[in-house]
Order: sequence, then C-alpha cells, then structure tokens
Amino acid sequence: MLFALYHDRLRRYLGRASGDSELARDLTQEVFLRVSRVSIPVAPENQLAGWLFRIARNVAHDHHRQRHRRPEVALGTTDRAAGATQENATALNQALSTLPELDRDVFLLRELSGLSYDEIANACELTPDAVRNRIHRARLQLRDRLAASLATLRAGPIRLIPRPPRVTP
Repeated sequence: MLFALYHDRLRRYLGRASGDSELARDLTQEVFLRVSRVSIPVAPENQLAGWLFRIARNVAHDHHRQRHRRPEVALGTTDRAAGATQENATALNQALSTLPELDRDVFLLRELSGLSYDEIANACELTPDAVRNRIHRARLQLRDRLAASLATLRAGPIRLIPRPPRVTP
C-alpha cells in the first residue's frame, strides 16, 4: 500500500536530490527496504507521509556522505547539441546545489513530492511556519541564481552558421 501511494513521489524527490534518475531508483528501493525492517506507525496520512519522507531524506543524506568519502571522477561532459532544455536542467541543478541542505530538502519535498507544509514539517522536524519560511527563501534564492545563470548562458558566444558559397551561372 505505501509503495503504490508514495513510490513515484519518493523517486521524483530522490531524483532531484541526487541529480541522477538511475540512482533515484536505487535510493527509492533503499527507502522501502528500510521501511520493511520497522513497524509502520499508526498515524494519520500526513504524519505517515512525513515519516516516510524523513526516511527518504536520511537515505539521501547517507548517500551524499558516502559519496563524499569516496569521490568519483566525472566521466561525462555536457553536450551543447542537446539544447536549451539540458542547459536549463544543468542550471537548475547547480542552483539547487548552492542552497543550504535543509532549504533544498524542504523545497524539493514541496515542489517535487507535493507534500503539504504539515507533512514537510513532520519529515524535517520543523514547524509549519519554519517550512513556509524556508520554501519562500529557497524560491527567492533559486530565482536569483537561475536568472544569473540563464543570463550568462544567453550571453555566451553566438555561433554563426556559414552560408554556402554563392554559385554564379
């Protein structure tokens, strides 16, 4: 039952939190493995969602800690031919990575997972007012950082496509 209700929301949250959709699937599986090892609390749905997303946050934090202990070398490079969509996604991921960890988590839980302020408060052990404040602050910071990043991308060099030579008959 929990799997059917929360699988997609958890995967979206973990995908943005990790920056990798394949890794998000593994982390989502880890969340449900951890849930299977404990008894599920009897609680209203908003508290249950908060409990589940607290586990997801912990899984994501554990993964980040392990990754920083054993850094990996990035093998891929950005393909400019992929278009503006990939540039926008890269700019968003970079902007998200500059947010404080808790603000980023609160923002992602709201925007990607669709949790209510009460559910986020439960998951992050905050008050609903603190959640509202952090979401507002994160949105303002993201707006400023994305505006600067996208302006830089747009101000980049203009690539002219050479015209074929004119053929005179």
